[in-house]
Amino acid sequence: MSEPTRLRPLKEAARITQMLDLVLGANRFDRAPVDVIRLALEYSRQIAPDSPIHEVVERNIPGCVGALVYGEARPRQWAIMYHAGQSDGRRSFTVGHEFAHYLLHRQLIEQDRCFDSGIYCDENSVDRRAGVGIEQEADEFTAALLMPLHDFRRQQPAKARVDFDKLSLLAKRYGVSLTAAVLRWLEYTETRAMMVVSNEGFAHWAKPSDPALKSGRFIRTKNTVYELPSQAFAARRDYSDAALTGVVQQAGVWFPEPVHEICLRSDRYDQEITVLQFEADSPRFQAEEEENDVFDLFVRNGQAPDR
Repeated sequence: MSEPTRLRPLKEAARITQMLDLVLGANRFDRAPVDVIRLALEYSRQIAPDSPIHEVVERNIPGCVGALVYGEARPRQWAIMYHAGQSDGRRSFTVGHEFAHYLLHRQLIEQDRCFDSGIYCDENSVDRRAGVGIEQEADEFTAALLMPLHDFRRQQPAKARVDFDKLSLLAKRYGVSLTAAVLRWLEYTETRAMMVVSNEGFAHWAKPSDPALKSGRFIRTKNTVYELPSQAFAARRDYSDAALTGVVQQAGVWFPEPVHEICLRSDRYDQEITVLQFEADSPRFQAEEEENDVFDLFVRNGQAPDR
């Protein structure tokens, strides 16, 4: 992916973030999260008055969590759909994801024959943030818009450890799901940490922080079955206060070193969220470039995003 293309989702999110900060104040998250539905409707009318998003609606779309669709008439009229039954937090990220497709990809979606009157996005692409190409770009935009790193870092410093109280406050502050808040934290934390999402004793998927990955601490879940350690809270179905507070699992339980484990059960989505935090730094396992939030790059260089 070329540099301009790679940075485009973050530049677009930075532009809107700066606009919202200017209009609502830099402390706007102290009052309320981004009203992404209102933003999608009003902003699309400003930038494309002849072809805006004219509605954001709940629909039953099995196999998908969200979609951006357009009508047959020209100029095109667009709509965002989100699958029924989503929590408010998941709905916000879903709508943001489809709004990103509108801003970044609507010409491609309209012109490319592989799209049938729109784009339909599944759980893997949105909730797990495991998509590629334009799905990855939509996720990057949404995370940066709903949870700007310059504010997120002030609430949760990069070197600080987390617990579920902190993570829940972050999720509430930004109006997103707990999963989305954990994933955002993992993107910038300088600690070695990992999230594992599981059910019935097996990991569905897992995401390490960059420092954890570089030290060789990761779990493979693609095309393989990963059984949780028998001592893990989720494997024991222990969702007590002790699981929320956590315990240090000894070396050999999860990895060849001790790790602090906390676990939370979501009955609504029939899954457990486990957060693992390693006790100390470790030598790098592999070298990878660290990516900076574009908004921070502009601020650091004394530049404002293009208007």
